Amino acid sequence: MYDSIIIGTGPAGLSAALNLKTYKKDFIWFGSKNLSDKVQKAEKITNYPGFPEISGQELFLRFEEHIKAAGLSITEKTVTNIMSTGKSFMVLADNEMYETKTLILCMGVMSAKQLDREDELLGKRLSYCATCDGMFYKDKKIAVICNDKKYEHEVEYLADLAAEVLYFPTFNDSQIELSNVKISKDMPVGLIGESFVEGIVLRSGKTESVDGVFCLRNAIAPSKLMPQLEIENGHIVVDRAQQTKIPGCFAAGDCTGRPYQYTKAVGEGNVAAHSCIQFLANMQG
Repeated sequence: MYDSIIIGTGPAGLSAALNLKTYKKDFIWFGSKNLSDKVQKAEKITNYPGFPEISGQELFLRFEEHIKAAGLSITEKTVTNIMSTGKSFMVLADNEMYETKTLILCMGVMSAKQLDREDELLGKRLSYCATCDGMFYKDKKIAVICNDKKYEHEVEYLADLAAEVLYFPTFNDSQIELSNVKISKDMPVGLIGESFVEGIVLRSGKTESVDGVFCLRNAIAPSKLMPQLEIENGHIVVDRAQQTKIPGCFAAGDCTGRPYQYTKAVGEGNVAAHSCIQFLANMQG
């Protein structure tokens, strides 16, 4: 049982992790060791206090140095589901379950466009987790949509199980070269099926029959992770303490809404951590 679990390694997640570490809380931090693609790709940042002008890559290196100096560790697992038990939270990450007293959600905003009928058919032969559900598709035909090269090992895992894989990477330099994997840039835009997925609709208008679909993305919409969250215009609703409508669950950064600014994210991560610390103190009291 952890004191807290932080999901997301952007500026908000880093700010929250530094504060929980300072207060000696027992927590696990899920995300990527690359931290934030948004930060790394920024050409020039001019509104970060203390740095009149800094590139995203320079700020990323400063973040890395701070993480190392603070003795923080990042667990590179993808969180695919969060359940509240009323007194704690169960977090599913790469087919392993973790229990925590509190949560801090810092997953940014999902840039990938959802498939038509994705909400309706999630869990009905549509999955976000290769290791969780791959075995159901042994010797079957599946479609896999992937928006980050770091998930290509999961594509290979699925290819070892399935008879045929229709693979749709959203990037250009895929490393997959397997006889049963067909790579296409004619991206899926929708799903076919009544009570479960039976096929996909492609951008060209063509359709393909498949036994299942996997969406391997570097972000999952908050409403999919935790349906109990209050969402408004795609963002998690929080109060000034970064508290969501679920007691013990806090959120910070881009996932809570505009402005999408590093300084705003860092401040919200700090507030979320302190609110979390106070919540834990009240639990003990």
